[in-house]
Amino acid sequence: MSSTRRSVVGAFAALAAVAVLAAVMAPFRSHVSIATSALVLVVPVVLGVVVGGFVSGVLAVIAGFLVYDIVFIPPYGTLRVGAPQNWVALGVYVVVMVLVARVVARLDVARAQAHQRETEIRRLFELTDLLIGDKPVPELLNSIVSTVHDAFELDSVALLLPAGPRLEIVAAAGEPLSAEELGRITPAPGKPTSLGTSPVGTGGIHSVALSATGRPIGLLGLKGRPLSRHDHDLLLTFANHIALTVERAQLRQQALRTELLDEIDRLQKTLMGAVSHDLRTPLATIKISATTLRNPGAELGAEERLELLELIDDQVDRLNRLVTNLLDMSRVQSGALELRRRPIAVVDLVTEAVRGLGLTGRTEGITLDMADDLPLVDVDHLLIGQVLTNLLDNASRYAPDNSPIVVSGVVRGDGRVEVAVADDGPGVPAAERSLVFQRFTGRGSAGGTGIGLWIAKAFVEAHGEEIWVQDTQGHGARFCFTLPVALQPATVA
Repeated sequence: MSSTRRSVVGAFAALAAVAVLAAVMAPFRSHVSIATSALVLVVPVVLGVVVGGFVSGVLAVIAGFLVYDIVFIPPYGTLRVGAPQNWVALGVYVVVMVLVARVVARLDVARAQAHQRETEIRRLFELTDLLIGDKPVPELLNSIVSTVHDAFELDSVALLLPAGPRLEIVAAAGEPLSAEELGRITPAPGKPTSLGTSPVGTGGIHSVALSATGRPIGLLGLKGRPLSRHDHDLLLTFANHIALTVERAQLRQQALRTELLDEIDRLQKTLMGAVSHDLRTPLATIKISATTLRNPGAELGAEERLELLELIDDQVDRLNRLVTNLLDMSRVQSGALELRRRPIAVVDLVTEAVRGLGLTGRTEGITLDMADDLPLVDVDHLLIGQVLTNLLDNASRYAPDNSPIVVSGVVRGDGRVEVAVADDGPGVPAAERSLVFQRFTGRGSAGGTGIGLWIAKAFVEAHGEEIWVQDTQGHGARFCFTLPVALQPATVA
């Protein structure tokens, strides 16, 4: 409600109250003292001040003075004042009523100012809450413009941030600004703009430059009602908070980007170190074997040539497993891993893994310890086959020559099938059992990139199952994982 309309309403309310009270008390004026009548006529004055302000209270005092003189001071019906004490009563009435109007008006103004400051503090608190929050940047920017839009009751609010040489809208609230209005708000490239609240032409268009630590951050475009001086000051406070909020969000994004790049760089260096370590031995073996076979002066028998060819074949299989693991790691990290489940026997999975292992002289040492009635499992046989291949390859690295590697399978009490690969190597200390499944974490000093066990863990957990390592009886390591039992066995054609 505007101040003029408020004063008019307050004046009418005061005059109406004076008329009503005069009409009610007039029949009893001979039985009511003059002082009592003056006290009753305080009510319209207070009502006028509360509703319409001090001006309405003054009008109520004038109306009350006339009614008090005409209706309640003899001779009735005239403005003449009879006894001298009646002049004193009128004078006291006017002075007291003006003082009451002034006091009530000041109280009303103080109450309005307190309410306004409470609203401003609440709005600043909301904006500060945004500042210390940890929202994503798009959500944060939308919250900022919504807060400004609601706080100042504007038609349109747009937040513009630098995008190359120009400013672009990144968040908006209220009615969209037209291209012509944006052209009036956005400064030309290289043209300085005020850091205050600047009206732009007509139509209630304003722009507020945002800066933090002496660095320009962006621009707020506003459209709506004219802003008072107090609104200007409060808006500048909002602008400082907004600039800090946006700068903090941008710095957080830069820090996350830097952290991500550092992590990528660390992983790349670690991967290159691990892969180069794992590539060096087979490549050196292949190179020496191939050079020996090509040397015309080398006196090699048929058995020696076959041994060198088998050695080359063995190392090529080793390189192939390394490449497969790297491709699997890429699939896991990119989220492109898809399960193609079907019922299959655990024995078939192990047999296929042993066949694909290709380790000369180690397949004879792998033994199976499984029940004949072991149920079928519902898995992606390619992924679980790779799990078994990685575990068997890991065991072959640490098991002493001619020592057994045992693959077992049992049905647990919870209905799952537990598969285990046990070797007779040095084992895994209890403190390192959770680390061996991390990327680039080797087991002991037998070499390897350290991603084989990580991939095994990822593939098993993709089935909703678990994998762990424990000691065997006496020494060695036993890697165990669970598989879900197939609800319906596969039909045989």
